[in-house]
Amino acid sequence: MQEARGEWTASVAKIVERRREPVVVQTLRSTAAATLAYVVALHLSPEPAPLTAPLTALLVVQVTLYSTITTAIRRVNSVVVGVVIAIGFSSLVGLTWWSLGLIILASLAVGHLVRVSEFVPEVAISAMLVLGVTRVGDTAWARVLETLIGAVVGLACNLVLAPPVWVGVAGESIEDLARRVRQLMLRIGEEAAGHTPFRIAAERLHEARQLDHDIAGVDAALRQAEDSLKLNPRVREGLLHRVVLRTGLDTLEICTVVLRVLARSLTDLAKEREPQPLFEPQAGAVLEELLSEVADAIVSFAVLVTTDVSQSAASAEARLSAELTTAAATRDKLAQLFLDEVQRDASQWQLHGSVLTEVNRIIDELDTEHRTRKLLEELDRCAAEERERRPRLTRMRRRLRLPRPLRRDRNRAAASGRSK
Repeated sequence: MQEARGEWTASVAKIVERRREPVVVQTLRSTAAATLAYVVALHLSPEPAPLTAPLTALLVVQVTLYSTITTAIRRVNSVVVGVVIAIGFSSLVGLTWWSLGLIILASLAVGHLVRVSEFVPEVAISAMLVLGVTRVGDTAWARVLETLIGAVVGLACNLVLAPPVWVGVAGESIEDLARRVRQLMLRIGEEAAGHTPFRIAAERLHEARQLDHDIAGVDAALRQAEDSLKLNPRVREGLLHRVVLRTGLDTLEICTVVLRVLARSLTDLAKEREPQPLFEPQAGAVLEELLSEVADAIVSFAVLVTTDVSQSAASAEARLSAELTTAAATRDKLAQLFLDEVQRDASQWQLHGSVLTEVNRIIDELDTEHRTRKLLEELDRCAAEERERRPRLTRMRRRLRLPRPLRRDRNRAAASGRSK
């Protein structure tokens, strides 16, 4: 009985967990919005089957509020442009094969001019549907009305069924990437401490190259999180969240690139020294210890950039600083052992130096002071881009002598606080 209850509890927990997945959330919200749009259109549209309204709601409702608003604007814009083109053509010519081709060509060209992005075909579709009916005026404006109904209902559903903030999902993806990097670095360290055949070293190099695909997936999750932070009233410091996560992923991407170069150096060294071990026993053991410490620091860095609570962030930063200090001491020890080994046999001194250099690059990239500089530089860059996008608002502030937005100052202070 207890076993069955445990299985039922686990199933319920799995369902609750899956409801947070983007596919599940998008399906439920899109279904509700399309159904509601159709019900509203039945009462307001003169058409007997106003399917344009649910179709518009289905296309408008997105995973994030920002994408929903931008999609709604482009969708309505595309339909209105298509209707206007169809009305203009209907007053001049009827529906023939050449007029159909001409209206499609004109609609697609105008669609690119008005910048409706993925809804360029919608301009031509709206024009064809309106041109093919007898009462052009009534059908045209009914289609516009249904489109507006679908867009309004889609936006309303986003206010009632608020889209989630996907920062947590992006943070989990970043931490998962860091753990995969750690596992690979630990395997490389264990094999470098002993006898590593060239074939095994080449396999590790291939695994390091596969991390690029993992980064692409994390980048997609982070872009979704960045969209969910835009125009979201539940988020107070959206810019700071975006910058912290983005710079954190950039650092991990650099670490994976350096790890790939390190794996290549060890592969070349294994090819040169086979069947002998890569390093002397003592140097190999210290290298394994160093890679283990650096691997732990990478995970601590990922936890730091994905932690929102200041107390937890301070604890993660203290742990990261301690791990980097330990790794730096082990690096110095390994450098002396490499120097002694090179003085006895200088045949592979370039590869020994490359291994030490790449590990040192990862340590420097994870350094907290380096991270603080990157955060502040990114905040300044975002502020400069905002001024370029909105020059009129910037000039108005200067004329009125209003203070700069305090939010960016709070972001800079928070960024400095999370990195000290």
